[in-house]
Amino acid sequence: MQAFKASSFTPFQVLNLNYSTRSFPKTIYDKPNLNIHPNNENPISCFPSIQSQNTKFKLFTAVSQSISTESRTPFDEETENENQEEKFDWYAEWYPIMPICDLDKRRPHGKKVMGIDVVVWWDRNEKEWKVMDDACPHRYAPLSEGRIDQWGRLQCVYHGWCFDGSGDCKFIPQAPRDGPPVHTSKRACATVYPSCVQNDILWFWPNSDPLYKGIYLKKRPPYIPELDDSSFSKSFMVRDISYGYELLIENLMDPAHVQYSHYGIMNVPQPPKSVKADREGGRPLDITVTKLDVNSITANQGPGRNTFIAPCVYYSLFAFGGNQGKTSAVSSGAVQEKPSTEKQKKALLVFICIPVSPGHSRIIFASPRNFATWADRIIPRWIFHLGQNLILDSDLYLLHVEEHKLKEIGPYNWHKACYMPTKADAIVVAFRRWLNKYAGGQVDWRAKYNGDLPPTPPREQLLDRYWTHTVNCTSCNFAYKGLNALEIILQIASIGMIGVVAAAKQGTLSMVTRYSLVSVALLCFVASRWLSHFIYKNFHFHDYDHAFR
Repeated sequence: MQAFKASSFTPFQVLNLNYSTRSFPKTIYDKPNLNIHPNNENPISCFPSIQSQNTKFKLFTAVSQSISTESRTPFDEETENENQEEKFDWYAEWYPIMPICDLDKRRPHGKKVMGIDVVVWWDRNEKEWKVMDDACPHRYAPLSEGRIDQWGRLQCVYHGWCFDGSGDCKFIPQAPRDGPPVHTSKRACATVYPSCVQNDILWFWPNSDPLYKGIYLKKRPPYIPELDDSSFSKSFMVRDISYGYELLIENLMDPAHVQYSHYGIMNVPQPPKSVKADREGGRPLDITVTKLDVNSITANQGPGRNTFIAPCVYYSLFAFGGNQGKTSAVSSGAVQEKPSTEKQKKALLVFICIPVSPGHSRIIFASPRNFATWADRIIPRWIFHLGQNLILDSDLYLLHVEEHKLKEIGPYNWHKACYMPTKADAIVVAFRRWLNKYAGGQVDWRAKYNGDLPPTPPREQLLDRYWTHTVNCTSCNFAYKGLNALEIILQIASIGMIGVVAAAKQGTLSMVTRYSLVSVALLCFVASRWLSHFIYKNFHFHDYDHAFR
């Protein structure tokens, strides 16, 4: 969300209080690589210069047709003139699963991406993370509920079948030792997906055909040099979201909602006095889309530059003073240039958006910067997550409801139903144009679902933090367990001191000692109650109410 822009650079202002070569089909690799290099014409731009004579589309900053309009729009023209050779293939791309800092090598993890249930586990024999289909070939029990056995194999917890990192079944406990080796059958093998670690994030290729075993040598995930640069701070945050991928992307691309949806949470810079603005600081925004093709969207917004690399990566770059260094995200298969060593303040907001299933998505957020890096080394990650979760919560319900309303309209009628006459919506319009022109209007689920969105759950379930973040975050989970233990210690101390006072015989303890013990006991009790409230509000459920902001 562009809301993170105002909160990530200054850590204390979040609240007011991250094979072998085979032959491959030509159609997979003939898409042009997106190599983003410094733009010499703009000292702080990291995007390629756009040659207007080669542009195959018209650039618009907004679409202002209303529902009753019958006139033709840019969307209608582009739909009719689609180039059939430039279609985005949702299943010929790398998808992120989790930052490796939030993966435990001692146990398997179950995740859903693109409607595919996968199990992630550390193969200590090959020293690699493995991504496999989360179904045992025996009786389709979820392998993510299993364990890593003493030989470093993935063991199904249902009947004990064991698999190595290649998916081969190595042991079937029920098979006679002197009988035929039934475990060597291809039917006993688990399905393995190509996977890799880049920028300290685990990625996988959603096609298990052996043809793609060496896909990493031909096509790689988008690369962001700053995430691997030791001079930049880096802290990942992951959250499962109760609305879909399309709404998540366009909400991140929308800076105009920050002053309103997150009012009272973030310290948003106030506009100059010469600029007319309301109480919240809303004002006209000058956003210009400079590039839109099957692989990417780029746009200029004041001193910042925004880039969308299909299908998952959206990031913003801010540079302050000095000469622009060579810094940018690099698309699949491109040569990776080393980041500049020039002394220039730079900060990025990196959002990696994952389609999970209809009505559900996942975000991986990082804000690398080469200044104030000490904060990330001193302050634990879970402290930052408290504020970042609050930002996500503050507009989650709005977007969940909005998604259900837009579902009734349909992806190809979106531009007719929504009235967007200002430049503030330019990137959102561009993303919807990209969806309709290249990507089929929405995520391709390949008939896994019936097309309906899940019903709206109770508010406490919709805004749940424990199962959508806390339990999956190593830092927050550690803090959660530690604070719960502290709460119990305070309660025991409170009861213990009251018991000592009650059990002590008259005259054994002085009056001062008695009052002191009773006072400390009361303080411990009050502290335990406050801590209980703090834990629930920050690690379970926070009901954000805009009416009181």
